[in-house]
Amino acid sequence: MTLADAKARLSIPALWTRLELPGKPTKSCKSPFREDRHASFSVSADGGLFNDFATGEAGDAVDFLQVATGLSREAACRKFIEMAGGRCEAPPMPQRTPAAPQARQKPILPDMRRGTAAELEALARLRNVSLAACLLASHDAVGLLRMDTWKERAAWIVTDNERLNAQARRLDGQRWEGIGAKAQTLPGSWASWPLGIKAGAHYPAFLLCEGGPDLLAALHFIHKAGAEATHFPVAMLGASQRIHTDALPVFAGKRVRIMPHTDEAGREAAERWAAHLATVGADVDCADFSGLRKADGAPIGDLNDCTSIHPEDEKELEGLLPT
Repeated sequence: MTLADAKARLSIPALWTRLELPGKPTKSCKSPFREDRHASFSVSADGGLFNDFATGEAGDAVDFLQVATGLSREAACRKFIEMAGGRCEAPPMPQRTPAAPQARQKPILPDMRRGTAAELEALARLRNVSLAACLLASHDAVGLLRMDTWKERAAWIVTDNERLNAQARRLDGQRWEGIGAKAQTLPGSWASWPLGIKAGAHYPAFLLCEGGPDLLAALHFIHKAGAEATHFPVAMLGASQRIHTDALPVFAGKRVRIMPHTDEAGREAAERWAAHLATVGADVDCADFSGLRKADGAPIGDLNDCTSIHPEDEKELEGLLPT
């Protein structure tokens, strides 16, 4: 079966269902690959094309499969033909499109500035983390935090020194105009790339968390425990993402604790990531924040919430870092 034959058989809506992605593919829908409070994703009427207006990702059904799985272009083509019910006797010819990771070998972002003392202090107050955590994140050797202007707004950007994936949030804590979300994955990003994976390659233990606020919170607790030499944070930018296949080998043999959000999407993400990590022999478990309260009495929803935990529940965070 040729790739063209497979595309005629297998549409994006059918892939969406087969991959058990959240939501429903329509002309105006929410992205299945990231947090999307307002519909900024589109699937064409014939089911052959998709467009993510927030991130810039776009392409055909094979590109959709590649974004969903993190496979290389060649592997995605083979997988697509198999899912369409065919056999691939020889490697299909790769088709270069803007959405294909294999066509993006260079970093998507230039070097960005580390941020002024005033900006880092403002971010520490905004996310209720220590200034030391923000300083650690912005250190050149770590490279997880940069500052810039995005859409004419002062923004804090989580990325890493590979600069293959990046997500921007406003420094004033407000939502981005146009998409109604607080986080925007920057165009050209490998959305499934775990931030920090290369910088943390020599560390024995990882805290695997979701999103920029939890990434800063992970560094907050690592610094608080004096564990900077042994523990490193790694962040997935979205609960629907699968860990990129090129990053998985770095987790082999590591001690990994997943810091999930307490909602259904967070629990599903934790199960998915644990399954991915098990394939490379990582020693994995998950933190459990259920039943914990913030200082105002509201339930803890994620690791960042734990920075304002109720004093009576603080003892429950003993042993938060894996050993």
